Amino acid sequence: MRNHTVVIGYGTKGHTAVDAMLGDGVPPSEIVVVDTDPHVLEAAERLGLVTVQGSATKSDVLRLAGVQHAAAVIVAANRDDTAVLVTLSAREIAPKAKIVAAIRESENTHLMRQSGADSVVISSETAGRLLGLATTTPNVVEMIEDLLTPEAGFAIAERDVDESEVGGSPRHLKDIVLAVVRDGRMWRIGSPEIDAIEPGDKLLYIRLVSGSASGAMRG
Repeated sequence: MRNHTVVIGYGTKGHTAVDAMLGDGVPPSEIVVVDTDPHVLEAAERLGLVTVQGSATKSDVLRLAGVQHAAAVIVAANRDDTAVLVTLSAREIAPKAKIVAAIRESENTHLMRQSGADSVVISSETAGRLLGLATTTPNVVEMIEDLLTPEAGFAIAERDVDESEVGGSPRHLKDIVLAVVRDGRMWRIGSPEIDAIEPGDKLLYIRLVSGSASGAMRG
């Protein structure tokens, strides 16, 4: 197996990450789940996922999951110290893979990045922000939930630019564009560096999920 995604930990975070990928159209056969609990792995197998039982802190388990050939690794361990160890091992085995890690405490963000994580999600702070927003601007939280729910409504997606769009402004497209990815770096809309679209750019935009009854968002 090559260019697949390895998910370390199939608890709430790992399960939700898998649901999001499946909702975005990733075939279940291209997702490998690693966990020590045989019961959660049985649930993963029922979804058609590939599973590996064992501790992801061990390099041989990561290799069995094909981390060395993976396009991406999602680290959803229950403990921050475990996440650091897994990330270190995964980065050593797969120097070019995209590694995304979830942690509980923001103070561990720098350590996670030093360990090799490309992106770090602070689960406790993210949940706290949503709780705070829910008391003052509940509609904002509802929209965020909509964007994070793959089954219906709106979703944030990425696409290549069309040849006809090169040279134009990303703010003038029919899609609502949030950012432009150029040479591996993301630029938010409004940045002078992306006033004009270039060949090879990718667009992060809001799209209507197929089958939704609501109207599409347009600029």
